Amino acid sequence: MGSYYDIDAILTDAQKLPCTFELDVPGLGYIDGNVGGDLKKGTRASLPLWLCELLAVQRLSSGPALNLDLPASLAPRVLNALKADPRTVDLRALAPHFYGLAARALDLFEEEEIVDILTETFRNRAAEIADHAHNPRGALGEGAEFLRGLDETERQLFRSAHDSSKAMRTWMGELKKK
Repeated sequence: MGSYYDIDAILTDAQKLPCTFELDVPGLGYIDGNVGGDLKKGTRASLPLWLCELLAVQRLSSGPALNLDLPASLAPRVLNALKADPRTVDLRALAPHFYGLAARALDLFEEEEIVDILTETFRNRAAEIADHAHNPRGALGEGAEFLRGLDETERQLFRSAHDSSKAMRTWMGELKKK
């Protein structure tokens, strides 16, 4: 979890997770489109991550208030694509804060296989990001499509790598002048 004032943490918390209510909740029918009514047991809804997190850990006498499902961005179809070739997946289209959402969601689920897949995905994509950041022509050519698909964490990594590469070239240029 990021700082209270971290805009990326706020935007990650606002992403929605699918869930199923395990009890009737009076007065919350508007979540399901039934204004003024009750939310019935078994109703499926998408709620912000911060709210899902709070409701999922609440234990009532009848059991949990709701059951969480993995977000669509961590569906088996996506995980299979990440296993095949992580560089071809547009993470930004899945979730702008993909890694932040995945980390927070996996705090609620015990899915070691998904953790392994995402770790390997980040490792492979980080190498590609570094290559594009250090090669100024790579970001303009065939790499432009790849760069458009970066999530916010990867974009920050690209900016840092690009800035360090640029500073290194500047420094090397100054050394040659001396």
